[in-house]
Amino acid sequence: MSRHALHLEKEINELKKLILHLGADVEESVRLSVQSLTERKSKQAKKVIDSDYEIDQREVFVEEECLKILALHQPVANDLRLIVAILKINNDLERIADLSVNIAERAVYLSNKARVELPFDLKNMADKVRTMLRQSLDSLVNRDSNLAKQVCEADDAVDDLNREMYSCVEQAIKHDPDNLNSYIQLLSASRYLERIADHSTNIAEDVIYLVTGEIIRHGTKTDDTAF
Repeated sequence: MSRHALHLEKEINELKKLILHLGADVEESVRLSVQSLTERKSKQAKKVIDSDYEIDQREVFVEEECLKILALHQPVANDLRLIVAILKINNDLERIADLSVNIAERAVYLSNKARVELPFDLKNMADKVRTMLRQSLDSLVNRDSNLAKQVCEADDAVDDLNREMYSCVEQAIKHDPDNLNSYIQLLSASRYLERIADHSTNIAEDVIYLVTGEIIRHGTKTDDTAF
């Protein structure tokens, strides 16, 4: 292997570590934000909010590293596909972190209001979403396209839960109109969870592209011939 190839391999391995560390931190932000909401832990919620700047900076760094490798090494075939996938996954992880902040902000708001009964099993929905995120990252680590496909298939169930939340909140507001704003905040949290599931699905789709060369987003497929 040439010195250039060895240098490229080293930089790509470092890039993999960066994206996996970012993924682990984003996954923790999701966990803490949901816990702060369901258990009314405002300090924990503020911790999620405060950590967002660091995640944003790391997302920028990963993007810069990807662009540097593209410019200096002009990778092709599998290496090129990996870098393109990491660029896209990096963006989805940053958006998931932002959505975690949104949930944490709802937790801070609700911690200062009278406690209301959750009109819906939000924890169950959050567990499903966190499983999707964890599995999408596991599929990246293991280059497991079958696990990635399971993540894609799970998205419909989360969509159904989000729609069910609308109905439950509507009924709760009718019976307890004085706490309308609190229920609206819970509804927003459900919507943010649904969007985290969407981004997790995006990551899984990018893993499928990385492993197989198939672009399954929008129901389309391609192969490696472009590379």
